[in-house]
Amino acid sequence: MPMFTASRLSGNDNSIFPDKLEISSSNITHYKGSILGSQTVSMVRKNIASVHVEFGLLFANITIMSYGGSEINAIGFRKNDAKEILRILS
Repeated sequence: MPMFTASRLSGNDNSIFPDKLEISSSNITHYKGSILGSQTVSMVRKNIASVHVEFGLLFANITIMSYGGSEINAIGFRKNDAKEILRILS
């Protein structure tokens, strides 16, 4: 199971609690930590409707939409990691 971790340099609370995406053969899980706890969102891969990657100057943001309308927004990944995530999920 590949685990991708956002860069701590990308800002948006990633310097302390970087976003993480774990991709298995059946699920994708997004982990986001915070001072008062953490948030975990899991999505079944067969329910993924679309994957959108927004490339910035240094980092990329990833939005994964499901057929049911839920979404995962993961920010601050290295461009190569974002391309690999897109390749795995496409």
